[in-house]
Amino acid sequence: MNHGTNLGSESDPMFRVPTIKSARELDSMRAAGKVVAAVRERLINILEPGMTTGHLDQEARKVISDRGAEPSFLGYAPIPGAIPFPGVICTSLNEEIVHGIPGNRVIQDGDLVKLDIGAVVDGFHGDSAVTLIAGDGDEEKKELVEVTRRALEQGILAAVPGARVGDISAAVEGYVRPLGFELVREYTGHGIGRRLHEAPQIPNVGVGGQGPQLREGMVICIEPMVNLGTWRTESLGDGWTVVTADRKLSAHFEHTLAITPEGPEVLTVL
Repeated sequence: MNHGTNLGSESDPMFRVPTIKSARELDSMRAAGKVVAAVRERLINILEPGMTTGHLDQEARKVISDRGAEPSFLGYAPIPGAIPFPGVICTSLNEEIVHGIPGNRVIQDGDLVKLDIGAVVDGFHGDSAVTLIAGDGDEEKKELVEVTRRALEQGILAAVPGARVGDISAAVEGYVRPLGFELVREYTGHGIGRRLHEAPQIPNVGVGGQGPQLREGMVICIEPMVNLGTWRTESLGDGWTVVTADRKLSAHFEHTLAITPEGPEVLTVL
């Protein structure tokens, strides 16, 4: 789940000052990341046309519970008065970019299915997203998914100590836009720790050498959201689901990673 125009208050110091994690705290975040990765792998293995998004949510809930963790998203309300998120995971299909609510919707053959997963261990969050094609997808959908996956890889490679947030943004944008795709701007990656969303914001477009500096012990989420058409978005009436303004397809990938002396360490892997 990403930090964007409807997530979090910039007046909150937690969104202004990046936190540095201790070795013990990083261990907790590694544990949370492994729970998230386990959920992701379970959902990848079972996803098929004819399944409801609510069934995926139930499976995610079971994996999180079986591993002694708690869901990050269930009941999440980023600002006072916001509608608490009713699911354990976000399930966004086709033109839905992020924050789709799981329920009775039946997944069709060829649907783009974006799964965003969060879990808490010892008070620390892990967060990851993946885009899958249910059944058979055409070449356009396959290319969109692959470009978004590779964009995440490019962003991770740029996340080294001493670099700036803008270096991540420039790496993602510099890979995606020359290929003819667009990147969502209203919603971004984010820092993460005891709070699901912490400083700094990690935009997917930007200029290298600008923004907060990455320091050892910071933990961030990089999450490119790549669209076939315009970068502009709209929010639906449920208070959560974000769609492309032109209703063209979108894909989304995300990992949680720690900034270490050896470079970026991806935490949301088994």
